[in-house]
Amino acid sequence: MMKTLTLGLLAAHIAAAPTEVVEETEYDFSDGIKRGRELFPLYAIGTKCARLCASRDRAIKEITGVKPMMSVCDANNVKGPVKTLEMLALNENLNEVVQSDSMCSRRHAMTRAAGLAAGLALATVNAPGFAAETKMVKMGADNGQLVFVPDELTICKGDTVTWVNNKAGPHNVVFDEDAIPSGVNVADISMDTQLGEEGATFTKTFTTPGSYDYFCEPHRGAGMLANLVVQ
Repeated sequence: MMKTLTLGLLAAHIAAAPTEVVEETEYDFSDGIKRGRELFPLYAIGTKCARLCASRDRAIKEITGVKPMMSVCDANNVKGPVKTLEMLALNENLNEVVQSDSMCSRRHAMTRAAGLAAGLALATVNAPGFAAETKMVKMGADNGQLVFVPDELTICKGDTVTWVNNKAGPHNVVFDEDAIPSGVNVADISMDTQLGEEGATFTKTFTTPGSYDYFCEPHRGAGMLANLVVQ
């Protein structure tokens, strides 16, 4: 009888205990309104995030490959508006990494999140050139074939391309004025001279999205053509 009474009281106590409700954000991309579960829901500063914070920290470690200098859960111990803004920005970038369908948006968000996790200031990671990259294109294949390697390349707005004179020079980079985005001056992005020495380079930063066709003037007839897409 006492055992039954004890179990009954225990069950009543469990039923009456307060439960924590975690709100979910709905996303629906079909009508422009986001629906579906937010991967990294933001908890109010000053509360314990326990298991969820551990998940976020694991995600940060996967991005950076190292232990972050500032843990996401440290937001509960940090005072002042600057650190709070950095935590909000980190949360937003982590969500963009997994939700965006744009390669460039995901890459930029991942780079910003890694910077914030490493302790960089919000102003630093939001600088225009922070997430920019430089891609290399060989002029002439290693076996001497007259081609650009790669001959098709996709980059993000603000990225830089460096062409390296590799084999079978001289080479140059001349853009087709009829196959570049409107408003871009072909003379501003094409080479004036030719590269004859192996290892010589030509570098250009692209800020206008679109498709760019270009060729090596001395070897255009041999099929040394290429395409660059800026997203």
